[in-house]
Parts: sequence; structure tokens; C-alpha cells
Amino acid sequence: MADRWLTFDCFGTLIDWRHGIRTTGELLFPGRGQDFLDTYIALEAEVEREGSFKRYRAVLTETTRRAAKRLEVELKPDDATALVSTIPYWPPFADVGPALGELRKQGWKFALLTNCDRDIIALTQRRLPANFDAVVTAEDVSAYKPSPAHFRLFQSTFASSADSWIHVAQSYFHDIKPTYELGISRIWVNRQGERDDPSLADAVIRGLAELPGAISEVALS
Repeated sequence: MADRWLTFDCFGTLIDWRHGIRTTGELLFPGRGQDFLDTYIALEAEVEREGSFKRYRAVLTETTRRAAKRLEVELKPDDATALVSTIPYWPPFADVGPALGELRKQGWKFALLTNCDRDIIALTQRRLPANFDAVVTAEDVSAYKPSPAHFRLFQSTFASSADSWIHVAQSYFHDIKPTYELGISRIWVNRQGERDDPSLADAVIRGLAELPGAISEVALS
């Protein structure tokens, strides 16, 4: 039987990156953690798109600087790399372990398609409650999703002969729209109750507790 693959976005899908950014922002700017999170999210894609490709640690640092400037709060020069320092400690969502454990028993292989650096994801994987069979990083493809580069590299390397491939992600912008355009089966983990068009996904779930059931339905469709 050919391999069956589930690919996952990492931050926001498996790792609670909102918690990580918010708590780091609270350490830097007491009382402004949520403001820092909201501003950071609004600016990150802009930083990723500018100029030639830059590693994710540079994106984290520059976006932190711009967020502080927009919020008109003081950022000490040494604190600009705070997110680079804390990202290996950001926690996985509680629903990740049970869902991945059940899906592994069903014979699925797992891969991470992530907008970060090789060394960052290696540290992050120590906190994930499952082993992954493959990883594609932004550093590997010199691009950030929603660029199709992650998906095309995975497809050419692993999925070209796969019996099934389903991508699982929280970000509508970074993952669901490009996989829809590429014709890749996709499940939207809408943890935030966002109001984007759900018809672009093959299934929409609120968290990973619902993932094994959704995988069964999508795989059979």
C-alpha cells in the first residue's frame, strides 16, 4: 500500500503561537501583551514579503521592532530578539497529542510544512507529542507561505506516489487558500472562529479533537 500523508502547518495549528507571542509581549511591555500580539500579526507577512528572502529569526526580530514602533513603546535593542529566544518554549495545544496518536495508529505519516528556520523547528519538535517523518521549512525553499514552494517541494519529494495527501492548517491566508489553488486536499482548523469562506476547505474543524473524524471523511471523498 502506498504511503498516506498528513502535512501540518506548525505555529497556530500545533503550537499555540498566539500564547507565545502574547506572553513574550507581556514580558517586554507589561500590560500590552495582547496589543503586541495583534500588531505583530498585522505586520509579519509584510516583513516576509519585503526584499530578498530572509531567515525567520530575522523576520521575528524586524517584526518585533516594527510592532514596538507602531505601539509607541520602548524596545531595548537587546530585546528585539525576544521571540527568537522564546519560540522553542511555546507550548503545543492540548488536543495535539491525542489526535496525532490516534492518526498514527491508523497508519498515517506526518510532515511539517512550516514558515520558519531549520534550527527553530528542530527545537520546537522537542515539544511536539509526536514524531514527524518529514519537514519542509521556509529556509529549505527560500520562501514563505502562501507561496506554493513548500507544497511543491513536498509533492515532488514525497506525495507524487502517495495514496493520499491531506494538508491540515489553521491559517486561511498562509495554507488554505494556496492548497485550494493547488488542488490539494485540505482541512481548516478554525480555532479562532474566523469568518473566511469555508467552502475553500474540504472540511472545517474547531480543534484537533475533531481531526480524526474529518480525516476519515476527506480521505473517503
